[in-house]
Amino acid sequence: MSQPADPRRRTFFGGLAGLAAASTLSRTSFAMPTADSPLSPNPISLAQWSLHREIYGGKLDPLRFAEVTMTRYGLAGCEYVNSFYKDKVGTPGYLASMKKVAGDHGVTSVLIMCDGEGALGDPDEKKRLQAVDNHQRWLEAAKFLGCHSIRVNAQSSGTWEEQLDRAADGLRQLSEKAAPFGLNVIVENHGGLSSNGEWLASVMTKVAMTNCGTLPDFGNFSLGGGKWYDRYKGVTQLMPFAKAVSAKSRKFDEAGTESETDFVRMMKIVRAAGYGGWVGIEWEGGSPSESEGIMLTKRMLEGCDCVAARTGDGPFDVKKTIRKSDD
Repeated sequence: MSQPADPRRRTFFGGLAGLAAASTLSRTSFAMPTADSPLSPNPISLAQWSLHREIYGGKLDPLRFAEVTMTRYGLAGCEYVNSFYKDKVGTPGYLASMKKVAGDHGVTSVLIMCDGEGALGDPDEKKRLQAVDNHQRWLEAAKFLGCHSIRVNAQSSGTWEEQLDRAADGLRQLSEKAAPFGLNVIVENHGGLSSNGEWLASVMTKVAMTNCGTLPDFGNFSLGGGKWYDRYKGVTQLMPFAKAVSAKSRKFDEAGTESETDFVRMMKIVRAAGYGGWVGIEWEGGSPSESEGIMLTKRMLEGCDCVAARTGDGPFDVKKTIRKSDD
């Protein structure tokens, strides 16, 4: 539920300048998983879908995504969405340009989110195999860019068990293709039975491959028909297989707190699982603006043992951002 605004503060919706002053969560607000083996703070990345309106509106060239990830938001990891590159990925030199933009700005290409390539759990075995093959170009692109994974969907149809078997078969075949590239195939809870944490965890167990895992999303637990799977239970069930995490945000109250997900509680779950990797901002709300939503989410995560390459509102000087270890 939304918390009432604190009248002593400037409203978060009055501009991004209020972000730094209004942060109320402590970065040490919860304990590490074990006293003798603490996790380092999780680095924060940015999911490209957070800027989909700006990209589709022609205001941001997808080629510049890694650049603005650092210069606008002070983040050192970017998560691409294949929808923005389907007509470009085959263009000679395009991937090299993407890689150069990321490198020039000290940004790690974390993963590629892949949609629209067919159902990996299709009941028709030939269509299922075709869906596996359709992901080949994204494996090649991810390898070239230096990503660690491609994110896919476990779309299927049929009974619980039929979908489990079909999705596991498609994911196993794709993971076998990904292995020679040194890449992971990771599944997001993204509609249908994949938004049921128990089902998706069972799929992972059935696949039983080290390079096949999950990308738990904080918000994607709609089961349809107005029914929702408990998001905290779902993330808990998916974290043992996690190779990336999506910090989905949709609504903020006037105090700058995400009103659908308790980020402190969710990040306790993430870190209790021993996960120390990237946590990706995915702002999906309609208001405030995309940039404001991203910065509000960044501030929330910074209060939950996550760390950005640069704190504050930006713009950021790239030369001051890149550490020697990143060179």
